[in-house]
Amino acid sequence: LPHQMVYHSSLNDVVDVQAACGCAILPIKTAARGPAPAGNEGEEDIVDEVLGFFKANVLFKHFEVKGCADRVLIYLTLYTTQCLKRLETCATPADGLKALTAMAHESFTLPGEANFSLGGFFPPPASDVEAELCRGYLKQAREELGRRLVRLVYDDDGAPSKFWMVFAKRRFMNKQL
Repeated sequence: LPHQMVYHSSLNDVVDVQAACGCAILPIKTAARGPAPAGNEGEEDIVDEVLGFFKANVLFKHFEVKGCADRVLIYLTLYTTQCLKRLETCATPADGLKALTAMAHESFTLPGEANFSLGGFFPPPASDVEAELCRGYLKQAREELGRRLVRLVYDDDGAPSKFWMVFAKRRFMNKQL
């Protein structure tokens, strides 16, 4: 059998990108407030990559980090699984959007904190300022990912797509946030 490869972020090669806790602070096309630079319409951002690669990447148990953008990809892939689990109880796109927006704003652990499940992949923050930058960026990315995921998951008739919801049970890298 040919060896299958995970999809890595094409944004690993972007230079002059600020990082926090090993995460690249990449541009995001979003109205959500936060520290991410504004993404350009028509250009793929990290949220597009996560959602585009999700169904393939979620099947893998191992992922070798090739750059700071890969850490964001890993985190948001795990977050996508969490979102799909939450959407299992949401009958309409409006319910889904409300649930995922609330989830994006829930308290979550960061690299360096005891319960952070991806500790081996992310360096802890060197300062409180770095921790807050990481928290703000991930919160902003979580909010935008939730918005876009709702548009993908719910069909035109408002029903959740079984081709997305089946992945709610998968555990990327055998981990969860």
